[in-house]
Amino acid sequence: MTSTTIKSKLPSVGTTIFTVMSSLAAKHSAINLGQGFPDFPMHEELISLVYQAMKNGHNQYVHMNGLPALRERLAEKVQALYNNNISAEKEITITPGGTYALYTALTTILQPGDEVILFEPAYDSYIPNIEINGGVAVTIPLEFPGYTINWDTVRKKINIKTKAIIINTPHNPTGSVLSENDIEQLRSIVSNTGIFIISDEVYEHLIFDDKPHLSMLRYPDLYERSFVCFSFGKVYHCTGWKMGYCIAPEPLMKEFRKVHQFNCFTCFSPVQFALETFIQEKNNYLQLGKFLQQKRDYFNNSMQQTKFTPLPSHGSYFQLYSYEKISNEPEAAFAIRLTEEYGVATIPVAAFYKEGVNNNVLRFCFAKKESTLDAAVERLMKIS
Repeated sequence: MTSTTIKSKLPSVGTTIFTVMSSLAAKHSAINLGQGFPDFPMHEELISLVYQAMKNGHNQYVHMNGLPALRERLAEKVQALYNNNISAEKEITITPGGTYALYTALTTILQPGDEVILFEPAYDSYIPNIEINGGVAVTIPLEFPGYTINWDTVRKKINIKTKAIIINTPHNPTGSVLSENDIEQLRSIVSNTGIFIISDEVYEHLIFDDKPHLSMLRYPDLYERSFVCFSFGKVYHCTGWKMGYCIAPEPLMKEFRKVHQFNCFTCFSPVQFALETFIQEKNNYLQLGKFLQQKRDYFNNSMQQTKFTPLPSHGSYFQLYSYEKISNEPEAAFAIRLTEEYGVATIPVAAFYKEGVNNNVLRFCFAKKESTLDAAVERLMKIS
């Protein structure tokens, strides 16, 4: 009798830190400020629109590339926000979540041995997505404590194997955002090269302090080489729906769709019909930054009662805090102790590095009800 074995394509990958910390939170009845999802209700109208779409019989496949009317609304939005007249038919594909869009973009362009530059701390799907496609992840640390990009280091890492650079703004986990100088540096580096840009912009509207979102869609010379990935879940407080989309120039999107059609093919139909209607009320996304900034500020004000020190956050669901005034424990150990002994779950920022670091920093999700944040702070105040 022969046995079958699998040669792992991801031999160094285990269970994600999000699953580990959420399980630990459940075990110890901890308040979960680790995983990035809201605990407040989404808009009732959007729920009603999904229900109505199902009642109206919109339960069968929509077009492989996404509901045409929804793509038209997205093209209108891009024109209004970024002055980019993209084609709804040829440049937008609806996907089952932003992470899927990122994976499909990387799968589209990578050949074995291709290098992809990314910045750490980084969203945890990037490196596995690169490696499962035979690529090589080239990691560059963001400069602590502001988590800024050292573009001179980027220039030194560029070589003939460099296939792409992954950009994430607003940034998960740090909340940093790209500046105009960052854009100019990026333009200079990729000009007259064959380097692609994979732009993770799922927190597009979760941006604070009157800072603009500097999307790749704003800049024709950057857009022509970009796959720009978005998430409906982050915008409309429905992360569990796993709905997103990718925008790319026609030649790039043509290849993206070749991969997409043999993977998920199409996405949940009733939600697409609902979103096509709901997205027409612009304030539902234009006011999102102000709404989440109030939560960030509320949480930061409350956290002044603790010994944690905030680092700047200008976007996303997340606020980083230093615990250097409390302990010098490794981040993972301190996060576990915080969960077990004080009943608050966070994410150690070290988990967003391939090799791990210890800056004594944890990531907190503030996209929660005020009562949830209050209860968490009350527990954190007990740390001596």
